[in-house]
Amino acid sequence: MKKLSKKYTAAKALIEKGKQYTVAEAAELVKKTAMTNFDSTVEVCFNLNINTKQPDQQLRGTISLPNGNGKTKKILAITGTKVDEAKEAGADFVGGAELLEKISKENWFDFDIIVATPDMMGQLGRMGRILGPKGLMPNPKTGTVSMEIGKAIKEIKNGKVSYRADKDGNVHFSVAKCSFDAEKIAQNIQSVIDMIVRIRPAAVKGTYVKSATVHSTMGPAIRLAL
Repeated sequence: MKKLSKKYTAAKALIEKGKQYTVAEAAELVKKTAMTNFDSTVEVCFNLNINTKQPDQQLRGTISLPNGNGKTKKILAITGTKVDEAKEAGADFVGGAELLEKISKENWFDFDIIVATPDMMGQLGRMGRILGPKGLMPNPKTGTVSMEIGKAIKEIKNGKVSYRADKDGNVHFSVAKCSFDAEKIAQNIQSVIDMIVRIRPAAVKGTYVKSATVHSTMGPAIRLAL
């Protein structure tokens, strides 16, 4: 059995065993239990009673957090028609086929997300084997394929995050940094909870959210009372 560090043991001792905390309480507690020397990320994790083998229960999309999540994403904009718009919106890299070739030939991945206009999806589609496994393929469902590429870029820069349920019904969100004040952390957590409840598939019967927890990077889990 892996021995727990003194920091982790001390942090875990602040959490009452078996207790479920309100959002406000969890926001305060996740700051106290942060144990890294850097600004830890606050994560919210849900385990849902869904069957992702069913098309109508494959939860995937995006959410714009009221206070952003504190992460700065490098954006690659692939477009042949909206180059100036993408640059003005703050994309870190803007181009077309030449940048796709750079990815393919030079294994270049100095970015976090790709946003594209629809006219480039034919070329992007041919790179599915490279981009797909890395989760970088643009998709209209996540707002990363759009003729309004400037708007899409600004939303991502302002804290828009993607989510996708895994095969076991787990959904993870990075909602804040521990340096945020507790009120802003709570607002972001609550916005995610509200969205999860709102997108409940009609086919789900009985308990929908089996569990929900909050934790900081490498920190102990805090159970939420929903």
